[in-house]
Amino acid sequence: MILEMKVPSPGESITEVEIAQWLVEDGDYVEKDQEIAEIDSDKATLALPAEESGIIKLLVEDGTMVEVGQVVCHIDTSAEGTVKKSAPKTDAAPEPGPVAPSAAPAPASTNYATGSPSPAAKKILDEKGITLEKGTGRDGRVTKEDAVKATASMGTATGERKVERKKMNMMRRKLAERLVSVKNETAMLTTFNEVDMKPIFDLRKKYQAQFVEKHGFKLGFMSFFTLASVKALKEFPQVNAMIDGQEMVMHDYQDISIAVSGPKGLMVPVVRGAQNLSFAGVEAEIARLAAKVREGTISVDEMTGGTFTITNGGVFGSMLSTPIINPPQSAILGMHNIVERPVAIDGKVEIRPIMFLALSYDHRIIDGRESVGSLVAIKEALENPIEKLMGGNIEKALGL
Repeated sequence: MILEMKVPSPGESITEVEIAQWLVEDGDYVEKDQEIAEIDSDKATLALPAEESGIIKLLVEDGTMVEVGQVVCHIDTSAEGTVKKSAPKTDAAPEPGPVAPSAAPAPASTNYATGSPSPAAKKILDEKGITLEKGTGRDGRVTKEDAVKATASMGTATGERKVERKKMNMMRRKLAERLVSVKNETAMLTTFNEVDMKPIFDLRKKYQAQFVEKHGFKLGFMSFFTLASVKALKEFPQVNAMIDGQEMVMHDYQDISIAVSGPKGLMVPVVRGAQNLSFAGVEAEIARLAAKVREGTISVDEMTGGTFTITNGGVFGSMLSTPIINPPQSAILGMHNIVERPVAIDGKVEIRPIMFLALSYDHRIIDGRESVGSLVAIKEALENPIEKLMGGNIEKALGL
């Protein structure tokens, strides 16, 4: 029996995806539920599992755009065989850390086709007088497109210089389109402020050990910024709103999107109902979502529906930036690195850990009073967290 494998729907709004990488080869024996391909949508990378065991026949190449519901391979369920011990894709997970580089497809095994140009590619390469050691075709075969894009190396006093071209994955292409549309279709402005982080430093230093013992994870900065944002959004609800055609959509809840760097690039999972979460609840949810981003298991639903975004460029060393709005939201808060700076405190110069904050907003829906006021509200909550965020009861707020 020949089973037709169709592309499943990653989400309601997604109509096409990209076959980012086949994890098996044509003619391989696959087992039921074995991951046979990685599929890129404009929001996430998903695994395609085999629906039954049998011999697989691939119908599309790596990098092909396909519609949801399209047949991409056949599985002969009547055939028998054994699964290859060595898969063409490595299983090593990326090292965790503040900077997660974009993951490239695992190198294909070297064989007779590696570096071998197709007839059309060979003609072009011969005319250019250059050679390519490896191409983007199956098993490293050099394709006509590789040959067209290839540039002859130029020997100079500075040594040999090479140019490499790499196709952007679907997620990166869609992100690029969105960023350009935001700049072109919104009246985006950015307002800035600074926050003295000493009160939060003091709280974390005093209660960190108790917090870890009680909850099993650390008290970070993100819970303070998330809850400070929730407080400001309640006070200035237009910053938590969005435009839909000629209507303004208001929300009586705060679903906070948190930018997280993962193997496929920057993703923005949503902490839903942040207004109902405690410090421990926010930290636990962010840790859960960040882990799923790093592991590549985050779902489309977990990255849609946010009402406000927080992004932290400080983990990369950024001092100041103008973050771009995450559509269809109307505002985004940018955190930056913390630097000890001399500041005036009660007429005296003191050294304090200072962070610059940036709030980018859509001026079509948010006026200066709301934008500046909300950022000041965030600053005041962070500089007086015991009163503004903890109701004066630190132990209760931290769940100690």
